[in-house]
Amino acid sequence: MFSRLSQLARHLSRPLPNYAHRSAAAYSTSSSSSSSSSSNMTSSSSNVEATSTPQKNMISTAGCIIIGDEVLGGKTVDTNSAYFARWCFSLGMQLKRIEVIPDDEDDIMEAARRMSKNYDFVVTSGGIGPTHDDITYQSIAKAFGLELKLHDKTVEKMKKYSRPHKSQPNFSWDTPSPALTAKLRMAQLPYDPNIPDEDQVLFVKEDLWVPVSVVNGNIHILPGVPRIFETILDSLKPRVLPRLKDPEGKGMYRMLFSTPLAESEVADYLTQLAARVEPKGVKVGSYPRWGKNKNVVTLVGSDREFMDSLEAEVARGVQGVRVQVEGEDDTDDEADVKKGKAS
Repeated sequence: MFSRLSQLARHLSRPLPNYAHRSAAAYSTSSSSSSSSSSNMTSSSSNVEATSTPQKNMISTAGCIIIGDEVLGGKTVDTNSAYFARWCFSLGMQLKRIEVIPDDEDDIMEAARRMSKNYDFVVTSGGIGPTHDDITYQSIAKAFGLELKLHDKTVEKMKKYSRPHKSQPNFSWDTPSPALTAKLRMAQLPYDPNIPDEDQVLFVKEDLWVPVSVVNGNIHILPGVPRIFETILDSLKPRVLPRLKDPEGKGMYRMLFSTPLAESEVADYLTQLAARVEPKGVKVGSYPRWGKNKNVVTLVGSDREFMDSLEAEVARGVQGVRVQVEGEDDTDDEADVKKGKAS
């Protein structure tokens, strides 16, 4: 898996060129363009959406697909989806869905097609290593009727920046071997011959050989290793900013209120508040803090001026105070905790 290559993710910056994107919803469903080259495709399914020149659409919504039997089996704890959620929030992008799916071709194909159609910016995490169960590239290629191509630039960067594992002292890039075949699986990328190479294979760090394969204009295939996933995602930010509703990337705004009242006590007020602020794109949330004296009420939106104008009213409505960090006004009143008043 890519975990053996995590030491490659050294942090150097480089100028980042613009890239193009399109949502699957904008594509024609005709299969004429894909059928002409079906001999080179991994699948000739009539359900595959045709490809066309990508367009630089605006980005508003996002989706995340975590791929891996090890996550579903409890062997690995997924942190990438949480990082992606914070990344989207900081940019003002609405993360609509996170899914964890197995290393199964049908599951990957279905999720990739659906997410690409429904959301503007999609990332996948995991399943792009050298072993038999790393099938993300081939599955997403098949989902969109694309060939798998050994990408020359990826191979060149792999040779330059990858180092053989200590268990492979005799490994050679010039001598055929099972290990070489396995390594080269990571450079066999979904490829559309009708799209410029720089729009579908992105290198975001000068000394990081791991590419970002962009499929269907809006699916970004990332490795599962958290360090590399986070490095690549952060490096994609300059490419995303120009296509956000807020190009300055101010992100979403969250207000937190600490209340000593039980959720059932504030439920009626919050229901009325939520109905009132929903037209302004503001969401109201309530979160119990089990074993604590105070619960949390949140307002999330992008209209900061409007939300700030609600501060005094909400504080009165929940008989609480605005806080910057959850728990900042906690006390050590063990008596109240034992009585369960915070619940």
